[in-house]
Amino acid sequence: MNFVEELRWRGMLHDIMPGTEELFNKEVCSVYLGIDPTADSLHIGHLVGIMMLSHLQRCGHRPIALLGGATGMIGDPSGKSQERNLLDENTLRHNQECIKKQLSKFLDFDSKEPNAAILVNNYDWMSKFSFLEFIRDVGKHLTVNYMMAKDSVKKRFNGEGDGMSFTEFSYQLVQGYDFLHLYQTQNCKVQMGGSDQWGNITTGTELIRRMINGEAYALTCPLITKADGGKFGKTEKGNVWLDPARTSPYAFYQFWLNCSDDDSKRYIRIFTHFTKEEIEEMERQHDVEPHLRILQKALAKDLTVRVHSQEDYDAAVNASEILFGKGTAENLASLSEEMFLSVFEGVPQFEVPKTVLDDACGVVDFLAKHTQVFNSNGEARRMLKDNGVSINKTKVKEDKTVTKDDLLSGKYVLVQKGKKNYYIVKFV
Repeated sequence: MNFVEELRWRGMLHDIMPGTEELFNKEVCSVYLGIDPTADSLHIGHLVGIMMLSHLQRCGHRPIALLGGATGMIGDPSGKSQERNLLDENTLRHNQECIKKQLSKFLDFDSKEPNAAILVNNYDWMSKFSFLEFIRDVGKHLTVNYMMAKDSVKKRFNGEGDGMSFTEFSYQLVQGYDFLHLYQTQNCKVQMGGSDQWGNITTGTELIRRMINGEAYALTCPLITKADGGKFGKTEKGNVWLDPARTSPYAFYQFWLNCSDDDSKRYIRIFTHFTKEEIEEMERQHDVEPHLRILQKALAKDLTVRVHSQEDYDAAVNASEILFGKGTAENLASLSEEMFLSVFEGVPQFEVPKTVLDDACGVVDFLAKHTQVFNSNGEARRMLKDNGVSINKTKVKEDKTVTKDDLLSGKYVLVQKGKKNYYIVKFV
C-alpha cells in the first residue's frame, strides 16, 4: 500500500515535505515518532500518532517509537503556555515499560520481517553528552535567529504564559539531535508527528543537512478535534487513558460509543484498520439507519478489543444493556465488582450494616428504613404495588425479603426505582 495515500484518504495528512512521498515509494523507510513518557499510560490523544506508526508498518515500512526520556526531563513548549514539572530517571524508566506494553497492541515488535517495530529512548544517548559537548558539537550549527523563528517559541515570547526558560528553549535542539542520531544509527530518514510538531521536526531536518549534508524528510497529521470544536479525548473527568486502572474498559467503550455521527465518520478512518470500502459501506448503512449507531459500535468494538480484550468488550456491551434496561439478573450477576462499580459510577449509594441481613429483611424496611430509596413506608408500598421496584434487575413485590443470597460480589444490592433511578446499597 502507498503509505502517504493511506494517510491522505484517512484524513491524517497535514504537512508533508517535498520528496517524502517519492521516498516512501522508492524504498522501505525507517520512520520515527516521538512519544511523551510523562505518565505510565498513554491516553487516546496519543492514538493518532500511534495509528500513524501502525498504518506505516502495515504499508511495509519500519516504525520507530521514540520515548522522550531526555526530552521528557525538559518539557516541549509546543502548544503549552506554562513550563511543566520535570521527571526523574526512575519514574521515566517505569513509564517506558508500561508504555511499551500498550504500544505492542498496535505495533509488531517481534516480527522477523525487516519492518519490525523498535522502541528507543533518547535518554540512552542524550545522557552521554556533557553540556559543553552538546553546545559545542550540536548547538553551534543552528542560529538563535533560526530557533526564535519557530511558532512555539514566538508565542511564548509574545506574552503567552510566563515566558520560556533556557531549558525549554533548548528543546528543539535536543529533538533535532534525536533525528540526527536515528538517521545515523537506524537509517531513519523521516520523522512524523502532530502538526504542532512541524517546527521541531524541521529543526531536525535542518540539523541533518548542516551537520552531515544529509537529506531528511517530515510529515505531520492534523490535530484532532471534535465536531463541536472541543478538545478530542477529554471528558469531564479528564483524559481517556489506555490503562484500565485509570479509565475502565466500560468507560473507554462508552467514550467511543457516544461519539457524534460527524466525529465517528472521521474517527473510524483514523483509529481503525478498516479499509476504505468497508468504511464507506458502514457509512452507507449508518446514513440509512443512524439510530442503530453502526459506526459508533464498530469503532467502540475495534478499539476496546485492541486496547483491552474481547472479554472486556463483551462485558462492556453486557453492562451497557444492564444500564439501559435490557439486561437480566443473570447479566448483572456476571459483572465483576470493578465493572459493576464502573457502570453505576455516580449513582446514589447507601451503606448498611451487614448484620441487617442476619435475619431476613423485609423489602419495605430495606427501602425506607435502612436506606432512603423511599422517604416513607407508604411510598415504598405504593411503588411496589405498581410494579415499579427492581432488586438486582428483578421486579419485586411487598412480600420480598432481602437476604445474603441477593448480594452482588458479596456486598452490593442494586435497587431500581422506576425506569431510570438506580441506587447501590453496600453492606459493610
